[in-house]
Amino acid sequence: MTWESLLHQLPKGYLPQDIDLVRRAYELATTAHAVQKRDSGEPYIIHPVAVASILADLRLDAKTMAAALLHDVAEDTTVEIPDLAEEFGPEVASMVDGVTKLVAISEMARLPTDSRDPKVESLRKMLLAMVGDIRVVLIKLADRLHNMRTMGHIAPEKQRRISRETLDIYAPLASLLGIWQIKWELEDLAFRYLEPEIYTEMKLALAQRRAARENYVQRVIETLRAELEKNGIRGSTITGRPKHIYSIWRKMMHKGVPFDQVYDRQGLRVIVPEISECYAALGVVHTLWRPIPGEFDDYIANPKENQYQSLHTAVICPEGQPLEVQIRTPEMDRVAEVGIAAHWRYKSQTRHDEVYERKIAWLRSVIDWQSQERTDGDDFLTTVKEDLFQDRVYVFTPKGEVIDLPAGSTPLDFAYRIHTEVGHRCRGARVNGKLVNLEYQLRSGDQVEILTAKRGGPSRDWINPHLGYTHTSRARNKIRQWFRQQTRDENIAAGREILERELDRLGVDNITYGEVAGLFGVTNLDDFLASIGCSDITTVEIAERVLQLGKVEEAPRPLMEELGLLEAPQKPAPEGQGVQVQGVGNMLTVLSRCCNPMPPDEIIGFVTRGRGVSVHRRDCPNVLNLSAERLIRVNWGTAPPSAMGASRVKIRVNAYDRSGLLRDITEILNDEKINLLDASAVTARQDNLALITATLEVRDAEQVSRVLSRIDRLPNVIEVRRQKG
Repeated sequence: MTWESLLHQLPKGYLPQDIDLVRRAYELATTAHAVQKRDSGEPYIIHPVAVASILADLRLDAKTMAAALLHDVAEDTTVEIPDLAEEFGPEVASMVDGVTKLVAISEMARLPTDSRDPKVESLRKMLLAMVGDIRVVLIKLADRLHNMRTMGHIAPEKQRRISRETLDIYAPLASLLGIWQIKWELEDLAFRYLEPEIYTEMKLALAQRRAARENYVQRVIETLRAELEKNGIRGSTITGRPKHIYSIWRKMMHKGVPFDQVYDRQGLRVIVPEISECYAALGVVHTLWRPIPGEFDDYIANPKENQYQSLHTAVICPEGQPLEVQIRTPEMDRVAEVGIAAHWRYKSQTRHDEVYERKIAWLRSVIDWQSQERTDGDDFLTTVKEDLFQDRVYVFTPKGEVIDLPAGSTPLDFAYRIHTEVGHRCRGARVNGKLVNLEYQLRSGDQVEILTAKRGGPSRDWINPHLGYTHTSRARNKIRQWFRQQTRDENIAAGREILERELDRLGVDNITYGEVAGLFGVTNLDDFLASIGCSDITTVEIAERVLQLGKVEEAPRPLMEELGLLEAPQKPAPEGQGVQVQGVGNMLTVLSRCCNPMPPDEIIGFVTRGRGVSVHRRDCPNVLNLSAERLIRVNWGTAPPSAMGASRVKIRVNAYDRSGLLRDITEILNDEKINLLDASAVTARQDNLALITATLEVRDAEQVSRVLSRIDRLPNVIEVRRQKG
């Protein structure tokens, strides 16, 4: 591409000095790369000019364009950063230097987790530099996009590696910054190299249906445009939304549906001049066609964290076709297309606007905690990937500020995102004005209020993954940091108490604390206890190591019996039964004659007195007359778990008796897909104490630990532990 071609692509409104800056950068890049060639054999200068051309479509400022043209000179030629600073100023030189350092981002997905590896510290520095000037990332994204467009001349193995890197790192970064036009193209190009056969089939299928689709969409557009005009909404632009192959494929995989069902959902984009007309247009759409319940989102009143604004709805059009409609203003559309790049348009060269600053503050908050609380490389990398690249939920503070978190986050994750001390002192939460459990999973649109104590610290239960109090590595790292800051003597004492309680809960009394420490490769007992006390070693890890001890050391069967983890015998299904009812194992079961249930009927169990479990159809009229607290969930199974190598374990539950206690326990077992082989319950009337013993079929040690933890959290439960014998 010649200078004249690039000149025509520059955003309108560039001042003469802006054009001169870009021209001088073009001339230096042409000279510096004069003898270099691309893998295709073409002159190297084609690449930086193409990168600048991509950024010109985003209407970026002149300094960014100059840095794009020069982005490879410091790495690949004799020109150095000080030379660039002298010729083009410190801002352009800083961006070029930042792009050079961003080469490290391609290793993010493959970095070793050893905290001593210098690459981990390089990644920290790179991310800190990134949030200092987002334009560095924009240049790098354009660089990657052009490289993806021109990968035909490199080895297939390298094509796949670069494509995987693109899907894991660069496309999510583009999405994070709201630059959809780059995100979609990166995803489709990467998918083309990773799944060439599927890509080709889908591309052909789209091409075959394009004419019919375009005709249908055009008819819908004409109908809507006429109705908008009739309602006084003039100057609208209505277009069909393009289909992206990778996006369609992901929906197919996620929903488990064929191509036709995903493809047939058409999309329209409606651009109207004013915000008020967005809502008026929405009314027109809903008057023309029947809205699909639950498909409306107002991102104008509640923008996404990346500043995306639009009204989303879905309706059923003629011929029964579902139609997705996005309604927004021209400014919203520009932000939707180019995301954060909109805040570096040529008109804003000399200032950062308020929205941009908020975005930078949010990105910096993702990594700032690591400079205050030194985490190891594994924790840091996990948090970066989790916070930047996972699916998100968008929730509100009581003041209406938007906080975005990884999907699956809880009120505690929210509290630690607000402030470390808010997390430490959290004692409860209200979501949408109602008290919720701390393990409640937040949903987009929730308003969250954290209830705090005046003083106090976190609970060690909060970092137990089986209990579900925290989802993000960020929150768990802050909790661990709090415990690490306690005195060594306090941690040793706490660790001793935790270890004693856990071994007692597991029903293990033939192993010393020193032997448990040895399972973790620790020779000093105090060091081991201190690690437990500060939560570097969790009760989940202790349970898994101790329960697996027999397997690891290939201990003889008597030791396995002493530990209460017995191999389940192979039992043939009772003659004539023909089915296995999952959830109640080999307990006596009776198929009720009143409704004669049989697969695949939906069924429910009733715990009888002395006759096992009576199995009814869910719609059986007699179920309405049965005691609700003795009803349990059961499912038809295809094979006894013992056939899959399950093991038996006995547990004992001490609790204050209450209505529904047995039902709650069996709900947990059913949820874990654990068979209840036998059970007994005794209640002491004088003190209302209940003793429940049960034999379970479990898959592994982790499942034992998880089930004990879940039952222990039920209301009225005093203690739950494994039982020997």
